[in-house]
Amino acid sequence: MIIMETPCQKIVWDLVPAIRASLAIELVNRGQSQATSAKLLGIAPSAVSQYISGKRGYRIEFQGETKELIEKLAQDLIDNKVDDFVARACEICTSARGIESSCASSCGPEKKAEEKEVEKEAEAEKEVKTEKEVKTEKEAEKKEEKEKGSKKTGKQKNEKAKE
Repeated sequence: MIIMETPCQKIVWDLVPAIRASLAIELVNRGQSQATSAKLLGIAPSAVSQYISGKRGYRIEFQGETKELIEKLAQDLIDNKVDDFVARACEICTSARGIESSCASSCGPEKKAEEKEVEKEAEAEKEVKTEKEVKTEKEAEKKEEKEKGSKKTGKQKNEKAKE
């Protein structure tokens, strides 16, 4: 039996831990304690310690744009200037993989924009359906009123006939 590792598995098991490790190391190199670095990254202090010691996190030496993005994110974390950590991590991952657009998951800013567009379209559809439902309800009410009116007319005719 052939066991093949998918690109997503490779990313989850190798690349993402390497990015976390690089961020942890960068934060500590910029004067943050391991505990503070852990809080900034949302991970356990023991994970930061293991990243620094090399016991955890696949060792990838990032270069160029990817390294710059990691350094910028680390500084922005220190300065509390990160609005969307996931989008920034996705940007680093995308750069490390050397691809033009964001990954096929829902983590990148483009995907979030696409999701918002889909939500808007769904809301617009609901509004259209609501307008149709309102129109149908109004038609049903008119029909009901007509039926009531014709019943009254029938009753009035019966009463007149009795007289």
